[in-house]
Amino acid sequence: MKALYKSGPHAGFELVDRPEPEAGPGDVKIRVMTTGICGTDLHIQSWDAWAQSIIETPLIAGHEFYGEVVSIGEDVRDVKVGDRVSGEGHVVCGICRNCRAGRRQMCINTVSVGVQRDGAFAEYVVIPETNVWVHHDPSVTPELGAIFDPFGNAVHTALSFPLVGEDVLITGAGPIGLMAIAVARHAGARKIAITDVSAPRLQLARDLGVDLAIDVSRTRVKDAQKELGMREGFDIGLEMSGHPTALPEMIDNMNHGGRIAMLGLPSQSIDIDWGKVVTHMLTLKGIYGREMYETWYAMSAMLSSNPGLHRNISAVVTDKLSATDWEKGFEIARAGTGGKVVLDWTEL
Repeated sequence: MKALYKSGPHAGFELVDRPEPEAGPGDVKIRVMTTGICGTDLHIQSWDAWAQSIIETPLIAGHEFYGEVVSIGEDVRDVKVGDRVSGEGHVVCGICRNCRAGRRQMCINTVSVGVQRDGAFAEYVVIPETNVWVHHDPSVTPELGAIFDPFGNAVHTALSFPLVGEDVLITGAGPIGLMAIAVARHAGARKIAITDVSAPRLQLARDLGVDLAIDVSRTRVKDAQKELGMREGFDIGLEMSGHPTALPEMIDNMNHGGRIAMLGLPSQSIDIDWGKVVTHMLTLKGIYGREMYETWYAMSAMLSSNPGLHRNISAVVTDKLSATDWEKGFEIARAGTGGKVVLDWTEL
C-alpha cells in the first residue's frame, strides 16, 4: 500500500510502498478514503522538539480519517465489513483507574494512532473495534467524516459548560475554533466573539455567523466588548490557540464567575494573574481529545438534527487534494490562513 512514511528521526515524510497492516482478533481493517491534516502532523513532519520527545520512528502518521471497513478480526462483534467509519485516535488500556471508572479519555496509558502507533496517512489502517465510530447517517460525506476527530475537540471544549444565553469568547480561529462557533450557536450561546490575526480565517468566522471577529493585532478584546454592548465581561471562554497572550487577555475580559475551557497547547510558559483568577472566582478546565464516547454521540446527533450545523461544519474544509499532492496540502495547512485541509486517498 502507499503510505506517508517517516523512516527515521528526521524531518519530512516519503510517499512510499509499505506492507498492508493486518487485523488482529479484536481489530478492524479500514480502507482509508480521506484524511485531515492536523497540527500534530505538522510537528511530526518538521521533527521539532515536541515530536522528538514523543515520536519513535519508523512511523506512519495521521489520525483524522474516514474510510470503509474491509476486514474484521474474529472477536469483533458489532462493526461490519462495508461500514463507513471514522476512528477515535486514543487507544486506551481498559484497566487503569480511569478506564475502569468509565473515564477512558483520561487513561494514563493512552497510545495515540499516528503518534505512538501507525496511523491513517495510508491506504489502510488498523484500529481496535472499540475505537471505530460507524456513521449511520448517509449525509456524512468523506470530507466531513475525515474531520470528526477535530470536530470532537471543538464539541468537547464548547460543551464543557452550559452555553444557553451566555456570552462566549473564542481565542484562535483555526479549524477547531471555527467549528466551536457553530457548536456554541447550536447550544444556545447569546453573543459569540472570536480572535485571530489572520484576515482569511476571521472572514471564515464571519461566514459561519460569529457576532464579532476580532483582529487582535489591531483591536483589544476589551474594546470589542463595547461593540457587542456587553457590560460585565464574557461568561464562557474557549481558548483554542495556545498563544501565550491569549489566555491572559481572556482572563482580563471574563465576568466574575466566568468559566474557561482550554484546548490550545502553549509552546511556552504563560504568565497568568492568579490573583485575578482567585478574586474573580474563575474556573479553568483543561481539555484533551474527546470524551469516549459521549462526544462522538453528541457530534452525530447534532449533525443529523441540525442542517445548518451540518453545513457550517462541512464548510470548515476549505481544501481537498489528492494524497499524491500531500506536500502542497501540508504547505497550505502550515500557512495557517484557511480552514481544514483534507487528503483524498482513493485516487493515487
